[in-house]
Amino acid sequence: MSGLSPSWWDRHKPVSTEFLESNFPCRAACPVGTNAGAYVSLIARGEPEAAYRLARAPNPFASVCGRVCAHPCESACRRGAIDTPVSIRALKRYVTEQFGVESARNFDDVLKNVERPRPVAERPGRVAIVGAGPAGMSCAHDLALMGHQVTVFDAAKVAGGMLRMGIPEYRLPREVLQCEIDFILHLGVELRLGVEIGKDVTFAALREQHDAVFLAPGCRKGRGLKLPGSDLPGVLTAVDFLAHVNLGVPLDFGERVIVVGGGNVAFDVARSANHLLTDSARLAARVLKKDVTLVCLESREEMPADKEELDEGAREGVTIVTRRGPHAVIAGEHGRVTALRTIEVVRVFDAQGRFAPEFLPGTEKDLPCDTIVLAVGQVADLSFLGDGHGLALSPRQTVDVNRETLATNLRGVYAGGDVAFGPRIAIEAVADGRRAAKAIDTQLTGRVDAPQQFVLSVFDTFGYDHPFARGDYEIRPREHVPTLAAERRAQHVEVELAYSEAAARAEGARCLHCWVNPVFDSSAMEGAECIQCGGCADVCPMECISLVSAVRAGPLADGWSMAILKNEERCIRCGLCARRCPTACITMQALYRVAELDDVRRAEEVL
Repeated sequence: MSGLSPSWWDRHKPVSTEFLESNFPCRAACPVGTNAGAYVSLIARGEPEAAYRLARAPNPFASVCGRVCAHPCESACRRGAIDTPVSIRALKRYVTEQFGVESARNFDDVLKNVERPRPVAERPGRVAIVGAGPAGMSCAHDLALMGHQVTVFDAAKVAGGMLRMGIPEYRLPREVLQCEIDFILHLGVELRLGVEIGKDVTFAALREQHDAVFLAPGCRKGRGLKLPGSDLPGVLTAVDFLAHVNLGVPLDFGERVIVVGGGNVAFDVARSANHLLTDSARLAARVLKKDVTLVCLESREEMPADKEELDEGAREGVTIVTRRGPHAVIAGEHGRVTALRTIEVVRVFDAQGRFAPEFLPGTEKDLPCDTIVLAVGQVADLSFLGDGHGLALSPRQTVDVNRETLATNLRGVYAGGDVAFGPRIAIEAVADGRRAAKAIDTQLTGRVDAPQQFVLSVFDTFGYDHPFARGDYEIRPREHVPTLAAERRAQHVEVELAYSEAAARAEGARCLHCWVNPVFDSSAMEGAECIQCGGCADVCPMECISLVSAVRAGPLADGWSMAILKNEERCIRCGLCARRCPTACITMQALYRVAELDDVRRAEEVL
């Protein structure tokens, strides 16, 4: 740490960098550690290129994530305790469209903003990667930057894994994904598509011909349900349905589609089917009666899908039937699906919150349909490993790995993404790929990372000036992310649109600057000791500071004292408590990673 003279630190208690980093919730929630707070604040300042630098540095798929990331950063955003979280994902898209791989910039300009995991190795190794999805390609990205020779194998004819085959084009334009792939190939990565491991080349041969192997084939096998009639023609899994749609393979699914499931994938299926039906209806002058129905166990409040998915699905005409479960598949005269028999759900979870659906007998109801799509999960298909592969597997039939290094029980073999952890969000797969790349580099070169370097700065209390100290923190509503009108939506047309500059700057200005913290620290040497006046609690606009009575325990106990409690979740970093403190034992302190220092300091400057 630095930023102040050694004598200042000698007179004060050390502040835990681990606490300060964890107290920066959007960064702590991001699997790759993106400094979301700083980049959205730079957007507010009108510095989108600097914002892109922070957004892209740790994320090989920043442009993709600007469109389809499940944004755990937003779920953790403290702004949500006041009104609604900052729209971090949409702001990422705002800067990647200007400076990312999909912009007019050439790849060498983009490369200047990429985080270098480690220097180029003096003796590069040869690494094979199985799977061209987000985990595999992120691993290839970082290994190439470290100088290793990387070959990625994938059985599909196109790269991208489930980003391409599982995410509809109306959410993720194919040209954006392809630009991300092309950039990684620009780094020197070799991509071999249409190569099926276990058939065209064996797993054993990969190990023999390479210094290390990273397994990241994903979970490309849809989970079914043990229902009477579930093997009838017309019953598909979500994985198969989306793969057909996204790869342009013709699929005859009739006029009435039922999707079973309540998650985001279920809505991807329902909305994709609806778009395709809408296209057909347009061609038939809208005279065909076609519909899509989504059936789920949960109530609307319990559904795991994002609220935006529910809203957009309803806006596009998807019928949502809640609190009913699939009971049987009904067939017609020719053996094809004609209806899904459903049953009322009494409860989805037991008293301990575990998934344990309970149904009410006698409430069966048939919903007519031509096709049923089961969006109830995915599983790994490990048949490509062959007999006697020697890899340890988990009880879930995924590859068992060390969670820190992603190493398997076989030396030189690593695994990550869905094949190791089961279906997860894309940014977690990206993080796995980056973590595996460093572990592989360590195996090949012996190198390890140096400790993270930080700068901790203490602001001049009376000079600290935050916009929210002026009282405008409560009049900054979330900027609506623009979307295409429902009547213009189709399978190959992107639904979510980009912010305008004015909207992006307004949304970025809602950030609370959580890398800055009020620190309560008495210092008898400086005469700065809490006098329990309560001024900090009195001035706090969020009422997140409280003075409470406390009893001193132990042999030296001498009765009652006072303690200060602070609700970190609601603190808006306005600094009024520090200004009000008459003994100067409250200071505003900011933690910076050295590599980001200049950009973050600009981000916190008051407009």
